[in-house]
Amino acid sequence: MSDLAGKVAWITGGAQGFGEGVARRLAGRGAKVMISDINEDSGAKVANDIGGEFVRCDVSDLEHCKAAVTATVDTFGQLDISFLNAGIATAEQPDETFDLASYRRAMGINLDGVVFGAHASYLAMKPAGGGDIIATASLAGLVGTAFDPIYGANKHGVVGLVRAIGQSWPNHGIRVNAICPGFADTAIVDPMREVLAQGGITLLTVDAVVDAFMAALSSGQSGECWYVQPGRQSEPFRFRGVPGPRTD
Repeated sequence: MSDLAGKVAWITGGAQGFGEGVARRLAGRGAKVMISDINEDSGAKVANDIGGEFVRCDVSDLEHCKAAVTATVDTFGQLDISFLNAGIATAEQPDETFDLASYRRAMGINLDGVVFGAHASYLAMKPAGGGDIIATASLAGLVGTAFDPIYGANKHGVVGLVRAIGQSWPNHGIRVNAICPGFADTAIVDPMREVLAQGGITLLTVDAVVDAFMAALSSGQSGECWYVQPGRQSEPFRFRGVPGPRTD
């Protein structure tokens, strides 16, 4: 398939998991792909496998994100698709066990990384007439997550950001959406695999999440958050409206 021939994508967290899966799918459909990650060996290998390029990027650093986008445009001439996917889990609690460094790292990667990546992408996409930005959020961004509240907080932040700029950035031709997977068969769940198995939790396949990404990419919509759950067709989550003010 070559329906994405001529398109250029930048993917953060592209060395494994969802990022690698999306990179392989986009390249298989004709797109040129720039992989970014802090894992240089694995990231470069994925890039080599798909005929793409690799640039190291710590997404918690704004200048790294801007440099990665610049490298993408310098290499391929444009930027059409940004997949802001890099993320970590922490199991951090704001109780007596709270660790500030762990908190800052989680917020820096999971939330700042999306804000910085969106900003850098905007600077490249707006002058060129637009593009698509898709962020990896989580079901933890749609519900309360007692076992990892800091992760839930930054993923709620991603959802809120996407819903907000997803309303205004289409004025510049830029669509912004998110995918919100449940537990998936990636390295991020390794510390809890045994607990999940004991609880009978079915893990999503990477392919199922990639399918949701492609659906969001081809939807033509903006400001949507696509949930991804085993056995269900992915679709945008239907948020309830906030009750309006009363005057009586």
